[in-house]
Amino acid sequence: MGETAAHRRAHVVGAGIAGLSAALRLAKAGWRVTLYEAAAQAGGRCRSYVDAKLERSIDNGNHMLLAANTAALGFVAEIGASDRLTRPTEAAFPFLDLASGESWTLTPGKGPIPWWIFDKARRIPGTGAGDYFGAWKLAFAGADDTVADCLARKGGDRGVLWRRFWVPLTVAALNTHPREASARLLWLVVRESFAKGAEACRPFVARRGLSDVFVNPALDVIHGLGGEIGFNHRLRAVIHDDARVTALDFGDHKVEVPPGDGVVLALPPGATGDLVPGLAVPRDARPIVNAHIRLPEGVRPARSLAPDLPILGLVGGSADWLFLRDDVVSLTVSAAEDLAEQPAETIAGLMWRDTARALGLDPASAASAQPVIRIIKEKRATLAQTPAALKLRPGPRTRWANLALAGDWTDTGYPATIDSAVRSGAAAAAIVAKP
Repeated sequence: MGETAAHRRAHVVGAGIAGLSAALRLAKAGWRVTLYEAAAQAGGRCRSYVDAKLERSIDNGNHMLLAANTAALGFVAEIGASDRLTRPTEAAFPFLDLASGESWTLTPGKGPIPWWIFDKARRIPGTGAGDYFGAWKLAFAGADDTVADCLARKGGDRGVLWRRFWVPLTVAALNTHPREASARLLWLVVRESFAKGAEACRPFVARRGLSDVFVNPALDVIHGLGGEIGFNHRLRAVIHDDARVTALDFGDHKVEVPPGDGVVLALPPGATGDLVPGLAVPRDARPIVNAHIRLPEGVRPARSLAPDLPILGLVGGSADWLFLRDDVVSLTVSAAEDLAEQPAETIAGLMWRDTARALGLDPASAASAQPVIRIIKEKRATLAQTPAALKLRPGPRTRWANLALAGDWTDTGYPATIDSAVRSGAAAAAIVAKP
Protein backbone atom coordinates (compact mmCIF):
# COMPACT_ATOMS: atom_id res chain seq x y z
CA MET A 1 0.00 0.00 0.00
CA GLY A 2 3.01 2.33 0.51
CA GLU A 3 3.73 3.79 -2.96
CA THR A 4 0.06 3.90 -3.95
CA ALA A 5 -1.01 5.51 -0.69
CA ALA A 6 1.68 8.20 -0.95
CA HIS A 7 -0.08 9.62 -4.01
CA ARG A 8 -3.57 9.47 -2.54
CA ARG A 9 -5.20 11.85 -0.12
CA ALA A 10 -7.53 11.03 2.73
CA HIS A 11 -10.04 13.74 3.62
CA VAL A 12 -11.08 13.32 7.26
CA VAL A 13 -13.99 15.55 8.27
CA GLY A 14 -14.15 16.07 12.02
CA ALA A 15 -11.15 16.32 14.36
CA GLY A 16 -12.64 14.70 17.43
CA ILE A 17 -11.11 11.49 18.76
CA ALA A 18 -12.66 9.38 15.98
CA GLY A 19 -11.30 11.69 13.29
CA LEU A 20 -7.87 11.86 14.91
CA SER A 21 -7.82 8.07 15.15
CA ALA A 22 -8.66 7.69 11.45
CA ALA A 23 -6.18 10.39 10.42
CA LEU A 24 -3.41 8.79 12.48
CA ARG A 25 -3.98 5.34 10.95
CA LEU A 26 -4.00 6.69 7.40
CA ALA A 27 -1.03 9.01 7.89
CA LYS A 28 1.03 6.16 9.34
CA ALA A 29 0.05 4.05 6.33
CA GLY A 30 1.60 6.65 4.04
CA TRP A 31 -1.49 8.57 2.94
CA ARG A 32 -1.51 12.31 2.59
CA VAL A 33 -4.09 13.39 5.18
CA THR A 34 -6.16 16.54 5.46
CA LEU A 35 -8.37 17.09 8.51
CA TYR A 36 -11.31 19.50 8.38
CA GLU A 37 -12.80 20.74 11.66
CA ALA A 38 -15.87 22.97 12.05
CA ALA A 39 -14.70 24.39 15.38
CA ALA A 40 -11.65 26.50 16.10
CA GLN A 41 -9.93 23.63 17.91
CA ALA A 42 -9.61 19.84 17.72
CA GLY A 43 -10.86 17.28 20.21
CA GLY A 44 -14.63 17.55 19.94
CA ARG A 45 -16.12 16.57 23.31
CA CYS A 46 -12.70 15.47 24.57
CA ARG A 47 -10.65 18.63 24.94
CA SER A 48 -9.27 21.21 27.33
CA TYR A 49 -9.38 24.99 27.29
CA VAL A 50 -8.60 27.95 29.52
CA ASP A 51 -11.81 29.20 31.09
CA ALA A 52 -11.83 32.98 31.52
CA LYS A 53 -14.24 32.81 34.47
CA LEU A 54 -12.17 30.31 36.44
CA GLU A 55 -8.79 31.48 35.09
CA ARG A 56 -7.82 27.83 34.91
CA SER A 57 -7.46 25.18 32.22
CA ILE A 58 -10.39 22.76 32.42
CA ASP A 59 -11.75 19.84 30.42
CA ASN A 60 -15.12 20.27 28.79
CA GLY A 61 -16.03 16.93 30.36
CA ASN A 62 -14.51 14.41 32.73
CA HIS A 63 -13.27 11.07 31.43
CA MET A 64 -11.79 7.99 33.05
CA LEU A 65 -10.32 5.04 31.18
CA LEU A 66 -10.05 1.48 32.41
CA ALA A 67 -7.32 -0.96 31.48
CA ALA A 68 -10.05 -2.80 29.56
CA ASN A 69 -10.20 0.18 27.16
CA THR A 70 -7.39 -1.29 25.08
CA ALA A 71 -8.09 0.72 21.93
CA ALA A 72 -7.99 4.08 23.72
CA LEU A 73 -4.89 3.20 25.72
CA GLY A 74 -3.24 1.88 22.58
CA PHE A 75 -3.98 5.18 20.82
CA VAL A 76 -2.45 7.13 23.71
CA ALA A 77 0.64 4.92 23.62
CA GLU A 78 0.95 5.31 19.85
CA ILE A 79 1.05 9.10 20.12
CA GLY A 80 3.56 8.93 22.96
CA ALA A 81 1.33 10.22 25.74
CA SER A 82 1.03 7.24 28.10
CA ASP A 83 3.05 9.02 30.78
CA ARG A 84 0.43 11.80 30.80
CA LEU A 85 -2.09 9.49 32.43
CA THR A 86 -2.11 8.66 36.12
CA ARG A 87 -1.19 5.02 36.73
CA PRO A 88 -2.58 3.65 39.99
CA THR A 89 -0.97 0.50 41.28
CA GLU A 90 -4.31 -1.21 41.92
CA ALA A 91 -7.94 -1.09 40.88
CA ALA A 92 -9.64 0.73 43.75
CA PHE A 93 -12.64 3.02 43.37
CA PRO A 94 -13.48 5.22 46.39
CA PHE A 95 -17.16 6.03 46.97
CA LEU A 96 -19.12 8.24 49.34
CA ASP A 97 -22.83 8.23 50.08
CA LEU A 98 -23.62 11.92 50.54
CA ALA A 99 -26.94 11.14 52.21
CA SER A 100 -25.71 8.73 54.88
CA GLY A 101 -22.04 9.69 55.10
CA GLU A 102 -20.93 6.10 54.57
CA SER A 103 -17.80 5.59 52.49
CA TRP A 104 -16.22 2.53 50.91
CA THR A 105 -13.68 1.50 48.32
CA LEU A 106 -14.66 -0.94 45.59
CA THR A 107 -11.70 -3.26 44.94
CA PRO A 108 -12.34 -6.06 42.43
CA GLY A 109 -10.53 -9.36 42.98
CA LYS A 110 -7.39 -10.31 41.11
CA GLY A 111 -8.93 -13.10 39.04
CA PRO A 112 -12.13 -13.69 37.07
CA ILE A 113 -13.77 -15.58 39.95
CA PRO A 114 -15.19 -12.90 42.29
CA TRP A 115 -14.14 -14.40 45.62
CA TRP A 116 -14.08 -10.88 47.08
CA ILE A 117 -17.89 -10.72 47.27
CA PHE A 118 -17.76 -13.27 50.13
CA ASP A 119 -15.62 -10.88 52.19
CA LYS A 120 -17.90 -8.49 54.07
CA ALA A 121 -15.09 -5.99 54.49
CA ARG A 122 -14.71 -5.71 50.72
CA ARG A 123 -18.38 -5.66 49.77
CA ILE A 124 -20.30 -2.45 49.30
CA PRO A 125 -21.88 -1.58 52.68
CA GLY A 126 -25.39 -2.92 53.08
CA THR A 127 -25.01 -5.69 50.49
CA GLY A 128 -24.75 -9.45 50.82
CA ALA A 129 -22.82 -11.89 48.65
CA GLY A 130 -26.03 -13.16 47.03
CA ASP A 131 -26.88 -9.68 45.74
CA TYR A 132 -23.99 -9.83 43.27
CA PHE A 133 -25.13 -13.03 41.55
CA GLY A 134 -27.78 -11.03 39.69
CA ALA A 135 -25.04 -9.83 37.34
CA TRP A 136 -25.30 -13.11 35.45
CA LYS A 137 -28.80 -12.19 34.35
CA LEU A 138 -27.20 -9.58 32.12
CA ALA A 139 -25.27 -12.29 30.28
CA PHE A 140 -28.52 -13.82 29.03
CA ALA A 141 -30.28 -10.57 28.18
CA GLY A 142 -32.30 -10.29 25.00
CA ALA A 143 -31.81 -7.61 22.38
CA ASP A 144 -34.70 -5.56 23.78
CA ASP A 145 -33.95 -6.01 27.48
CA THR A 146 -32.96 -3.08 29.65
CA VAL A 147 -30.70 -3.21 32.68
CA ALA A 148 -33.73 -2.71 34.92
CA ASP A 149 -35.52 -5.61 33.22
CA CYS A 150 -32.68 -7.96 34.15
CA LEU A 151 -31.99 -6.72 37.65
CA ALA A 152 -35.55 -6.07 38.84
CA ARG A 153 -36.53 -7.46 42.22
CA LYS A 154 -39.90 -8.35 43.61
CA GLY A 155 -41.72 -5.50 45.30
CA GLY A 156 -40.03 -2.79 43.24
CA ASP A 157 -37.13 -2.17 45.65
CA ARG A 158 -33.96 -3.19 43.83
CA GLY A 159 -31.85 -2.89 46.96
CA VAL A 160 -28.67 -1.21 48.08
CA LEU A 161 -26.50 -2.75 45.35
CA TRP A 162 -28.78 -1.19 42.75
CA ARG A 163 -28.33 2.31 44.17
CA ARG A 164 -24.65 2.01 45.04
CA PHE A 165 -23.34 -0.03 42.11
CA TRP A 166 -25.64 -0.75 39.20
CA VAL A 167 -27.00 2.78 38.75
CA PRO A 168 -23.57 4.47 39.05
CA LEU A 169 -21.97 1.91 36.73
CA THR A 170 -24.70 2.13 34.10
CA VAL A 171 -24.87 5.90 33.91
CA ALA A 172 -21.07 6.20 33.92
CA ALA A 173 -20.55 3.61 31.18
CA LEU A 174 -23.64 4.21 29.04
CA ASN A 175 -24.85 7.73 29.96
CA THR A 176 -28.32 6.22 30.10
CA HIS A 177 -30.42 5.33 33.14
CA PRO A 178 -30.75 1.60 33.87
CA ARG A 179 -34.50 1.74 33.34
CA GLU A 180 -33.87 2.25 29.60
CA ALA A 181 -30.21 1.30 29.02
CA SER A 182 -29.36 -1.80 26.99
CA ALA A 183 -28.66 -4.79 29.21
CA ARG A 184 -26.53 -6.41 26.51
CA LEU A 185 -24.29 -3.37 26.26
CA LEU A 186 -23.82 -3.16 30.02
CA TRP A 187 -22.96 -6.86 30.11
CA LEU A 188 -20.19 -6.18 27.59
CA VAL A 189 -18.80 -3.57 29.99
CA VAL A 190 -18.98 -5.99 32.94
CA ARG A 191 -17.54 -8.86 30.89
CA GLU A 192 -14.56 -6.82 29.71
CA SER A 193 -13.78 -5.27 33.10
CA PHE A 194 -15.08 -6.64 36.41
CA ALA A 195 -15.54 -10.18 35.09
CA LYS A 196 -11.83 -10.29 34.17
CA GLY A 197 -10.58 -9.12 37.53
CA ALA A 198 -8.69 -6.19 38.94
CA GLU A 199 -6.07 -5.85 36.22
CA ALA A 200 -8.73 -5.08 33.60
CA CYS A 201 -10.32 -2.53 35.96
CA ARG A 202 -7.29 -0.36 36.68
CA PRO A 203 -8.43 3.25 36.14
CA PHE A 204 -6.53 6.01 34.35
CA VAL A 205 -7.22 9.75 34.28
CA ALA A 206 -5.43 12.65 32.61
CA ARG A 207 -2.80 14.29 34.78
CA ARG A 208 -3.09 17.76 33.24
CA GLY A 209 -6.05 17.59 30.88
CA LEU A 210 -7.69 15.76 27.99
CA SER A 211 -6.05 17.77 25.23
CA ASP A 212 -2.65 17.08 26.76
CA VAL A 213 -3.29 13.33 26.53
CA PHE A 214 -5.47 12.73 23.47
CA VAL A 215 -5.45 15.75 21.20
CA ASN A 216 -2.20 17.72 21.08
CA PRO A 217 0.09 14.67 20.87
CA ALA A 218 -2.08 13.18 18.11
CA LEU A 219 -1.94 16.41 16.09
CA ASP A 220 1.82 16.53 16.55
CA VAL A 221 2.23 13.01 15.15
CA ILE A 222 -0.15 13.65 12.25
CA HIS A 223 1.64 16.91 11.41
CA GLY A 224 4.97 15.12 11.62
CA LEU A 225 3.73 12.64 9.02
CA GLY A 226 2.78 15.44 6.66
CA GLY A 227 -0.87 15.79 7.66
CA GLU A 228 -2.73 19.09 7.48
CA ILE A 229 -5.68 20.47 9.44
CA GLY A 230 -8.07 23.29 8.63
CA PHE A 231 -10.20 24.78 11.40
CA ASN A 232 -13.53 26.59 11.01
CA HIS A 233 -14.38 24.36 8.05
CA ARG A 234 -17.99 23.20 8.38
CA LEU A 235 -19.05 20.66 5.79
CA ARG A 236 -22.26 21.71 4.04
CA ALA A 237 -22.73 18.91 1.52
CA VAL A 238 -21.18 15.71 0.25
CA ILE A 239 -21.21 15.68 -3.55
CA HIS A 240 -21.25 12.26 -5.18
CA ASP A 241 -22.24 10.18 -8.14
CA ASP A 242 -23.59 6.64 -7.99
CA ALA A 243 -20.23 5.10 -7.15
CA ARG A 244 -18.11 7.55 -5.17
CA VAL A 245 -17.81 10.91 -3.45
CA THR A 246 -16.49 13.47 -5.90
CA ALA A 247 -16.29 16.67 -3.82
CA LEU A 248 -16.83 18.19 -0.38
CA ASP A 249 -18.77 21.47 -0.18
CA PHE A 250 -17.73 23.73 2.71
CA GLY A 251 -19.98 26.60 1.69
CA ASP A 252 -17.36 29.17 0.75
CA HIS A 253 -15.31 26.63 -1.22
CA LYS A 254 -15.35 23.10 -2.56
CA VAL A 255 -12.67 20.45 -2.25
CA GLU A 256 -12.44 18.06 -5.18
CA VAL A 257 -12.05 14.36 -4.35
CA PRO A 258 -10.37 12.79 -7.36
CA PRO A 259 -10.34 9.03 -8.05
CA GLY A 260 -8.14 7.26 -5.55
CA ASP A 261 -8.83 9.70 -2.71
CA GLY A 262 -10.85 8.62 0.32
CA VAL A 263 -13.23 10.41 2.69
CA VAL A 264 -13.96 9.72 6.35
CA LEU A 265 -16.89 11.47 7.98
CA ALA A 266 -16.18 11.62 11.71
CA LEU A 267 -19.11 13.79 12.73
CA PRO A 268 -21.99 13.53 15.22
CA PRO A 269 -24.86 11.26 14.17
CA GLY A 270 -27.32 14.04 13.34
CA ALA A 271 -24.87 15.88 11.10
CA THR A 272 -23.85 12.64 9.40
CA GLY A 273 -27.47 11.65 8.78
CA ASP A 274 -28.17 15.05 7.23
CA LEU A 275 -25.16 14.78 4.90
CA VAL A 276 -25.45 11.17 3.75
CA PRO A 277 -28.59 10.40 1.72
CA GLY A 278 -30.65 7.48 2.92
CA LEU A 279 -28.58 6.87 6.06
CA ALA A 280 -30.53 6.01 9.20
CA VAL A 281 -28.73 7.13 12.35
CA PRO A 282 -29.61 7.11 16.08
CA ARG A 283 -30.77 10.66 16.83
CA ASP A 284 -31.97 10.12 20.39
CA ALA A 285 -29.29 11.50 22.73
CA ARG A 286 -28.68 11.92 26.45
CA PRO A 287 -27.09 14.91 28.23
CA ILE A 288 -24.17 15.21 30.60
CA VAL A 289 -23.77 18.13 32.99
CA ASN A 290 -20.30 19.08 34.20
CA ALA A 291 -19.42 21.59 36.91
CA HIS A 292 -15.96 23.06 37.38
CA ILE A 293 -15.32 24.77 40.71
CA ARG A 294 -12.27 26.82 41.62
CA LEU A 295 -11.80 26.40 45.34
CA PRO A 296 -11.43 29.68 47.26
CA GLU A 297 -7.90 30.59 48.22
CA GLY A 298 -6.88 28.91 51.45
CA VAL A 299 -9.64 26.30 51.31
CA ARG A 300 -8.20 22.83 51.63
CA PRO A 301 -10.29 19.65 51.54
CA ALA A 302 -10.50 17.73 54.80
CA ARG A 303 -10.98 14.53 52.77
CA SER A 304 -7.85 13.62 50.85
CA LEU A 305 -7.93 11.84 47.50
CA ALA A 306 -5.25 9.47 46.26
CA PRO A 307 -2.71 11.37 44.12
CA ASP A 308 -2.60 8.57 41.55
CA LEU A 309 -6.40 8.52 41.26
CA PRO A 310 -7.86 11.87 42.38
CA ILE A 311 -11.50 10.88 41.93
CA LEU A 312 -14.44 10.07 44.16
CA GLY A 313 -17.67 8.30 43.23
CA LEU A 314 -20.77 9.90 44.72
CA VAL A 315 -24.23 8.56 45.48
CA GLY A 316 -27.09 10.09 47.41
CA GLY A 317 -26.56 13.59 45.99
CA SER A 318 -26.77 15.30 42.62
CA ALA A 319 -23.32 14.52 41.18
CA ASP A 320 -21.99 11.12 40.12
CA TRP A 321 -18.21 11.66 40.12
CA LEU A 322 -15.84 14.20 41.59
CA PHE A 323 -12.39 14.89 40.09
CA LEU A 324 -9.78 17.02 41.86
CA ARG A 325 -6.88 18.66 40.02
CA ASP A 326 -4.89 21.26 41.98
CA ASP A 327 -7.47 23.82 43.16
CA VAL A 328 -10.18 22.88 40.66
CA VAL A 329 -12.96 20.44 41.52
CA SER A 330 -14.83 18.99 38.54
CA LEU A 331 -18.09 17.11 38.93
CA THR A 332 -19.99 15.03 36.40
CA VAL A 333 -23.67 14.15 36.21
CA SER A 334 -24.49 11.59 33.52
CA ALA A 335 -27.93 10.79 32.12
CA ALA A 336 -28.81 14.27 33.35
CA GLU A 337 -32.09 14.86 31.53
CA ASP A 338 -33.78 16.64 34.43
CA LEU A 339 -30.75 18.54 35.72
CA ALA A 340 -29.84 19.88 32.28
CA GLU A 341 -33.15 21.75 32.17
CA GLN A 342 -32.33 23.68 35.36
CA PRO A 343 -30.75 27.17 35.32
CA ALA A 344 -26.98 27.21 35.66
CA GLU A 345 -27.27 29.05 38.99
CA THR A 346 -29.43 26.29 40.45
CA ILE A 347 -27.05 23.59 39.23
CA ALA A 348 -24.08 25.50 40.66
CA GLY A 349 -25.68 25.54 44.10
CA LEU A 350 -26.31 21.80 44.01
CA MET A 351 -22.79 21.04 42.83
CA TRP A 352 -21.18 23.22 45.50
CA ARG A 353 -23.30 21.57 48.17
CA ASP A 354 -22.14 18.14 47.00
CA THR A 355 -18.53 19.33 46.86
CA ALA A 356 -18.63 20.73 50.39
CA ARG A 357 -20.03 17.47 51.74
CA ALA A 358 -17.70 15.27 49.72
CA LEU A 359 -14.49 17.09 50.62
CA GLY A 360 -15.44 17.82 54.23
CA LEU A 361 -15.52 21.60 53.88
CA ASP A 362 -16.99 23.60 56.71
CA PRO A 363 -20.76 23.84 55.97
CA ALA A 364 -21.12 27.39 57.32
CA SER A 365 -18.23 28.85 55.36
CA ALA A 366 -19.17 26.82 52.28
CA ALA A 367 -22.73 28.15 52.36
CA SER A 368 -21.63 31.76 52.72
CA ALA A 369 -18.79 31.70 50.22
CA GLN A 370 -19.85 29.85 47.07
CA PRO A 371 -16.83 30.13 44.78
CA VAL A 372 -16.53 30.65 41.04
CA ILE A 373 -18.31 27.82 39.24
CA ARG A 374 -18.55 27.04 35.54
CA ILE A 375 -21.48 24.86 34.45
CA ILE A 376 -21.22 23.06 31.11
CA LYS A 377 -24.30 21.37 29.68
CA GLU A 378 -23.72 18.88 26.89
CA LYS A 379 -27.33 18.27 25.92
CA ARG A 380 -26.42 15.72 23.24
CA ALA A 381 -23.33 14.23 24.87
CA THR A 382 -23.85 10.66 23.62
CA LEU A 383 -26.50 8.68 21.84
CA ALA A 384 -29.13 7.17 24.10
CA GLN A 385 -27.77 3.67 24.57
CA THR A 386 -31.16 2.03 24.59
CA PRO A 387 -32.02 -1.21 22.78
CA ALA A 388 -33.97 0.74 20.16
CA ALA A 389 -31.22 3.29 19.49
CA LEU A 390 -28.48 0.66 19.27
CA LYS A 391 -30.30 -1.02 16.38
CA LEU A 392 -29.80 2.17 14.36
CA ARG A 393 -26.01 2.32 14.74
CA PRO A 394 -24.58 2.04 11.22
CA GLY A 395 -21.33 0.31 10.39
CA PRO A 396 -18.38 2.23 8.94
CA ARG A 397 -18.97 1.19 5.31
CA THR A 398 -21.32 3.15 3.02
CA ARG A 399 -22.61 2.48 -0.50
CA TRP A 400 -19.97 4.86 -1.86
CA ALA A 401 -16.67 3.04 -2.24
CA ASN A 402 -14.49 5.91 -1.03
CA LEU A 403 -16.66 7.08 1.91
CA ALA A 404 -16.48 5.64 5.42
CA LEU A 405 -18.09 6.68 8.70
CA ALA A 406 -16.49 7.10 12.11
CA GLY A 407 -17.73 8.17 15.52
CA ASP A 408 -18.34 6.63 18.92
CA TRP A 409 -22.00 6.29 17.89
CA THR A 410 -21.29 3.96 14.97
CA ASP A 411 -21.60 0.21 15.39
CA THR A 412 -18.30 -0.68 17.02
CA GLY A 413 -19.98 -3.18 19.34
CA TYR A 414 -18.89 -1.05 22.30
CA PRO A 415 -20.51 1.77 24.30
CA ALA A 416 -20.25 5.28 22.88
CA THR A 417 -17.04 6.23 24.68
CA ILE A 418 -13.49 7.34 23.83
CA ASP A 419 -12.60 3.68 23.29
CA SER A 420 -15.41 3.30 20.76
CA ALA A 421 -14.35 6.51 18.99
CA VAL A 422 -10.81 5.20 18.56
CA ARG A 423 -12.07 1.86 17.28
CA SER A 424 -14.40 3.55 14.80
CA GLY A 425 -11.61 5.69 13.39
CA ALA A 426 -9.42 2.65 12.82
CA ALA A 427 -12.28 0.78 11.13
CA ALA A 428 -13.05 3.71 8.82
CA ALA A 429 -9.38 4.09 7.91
CA ALA A 430 -9.18 0.42 6.98
CA ILE A 431 -12.15 0.79 4.62
CA VAL A 432 -10.71 3.88 2.92
CA ALA A 433 -7.35 2.16 2.54
CA LYS A 434 -8.93 -0.96 1.02
CA PRO A 435 -12.33 0.02 -0.42
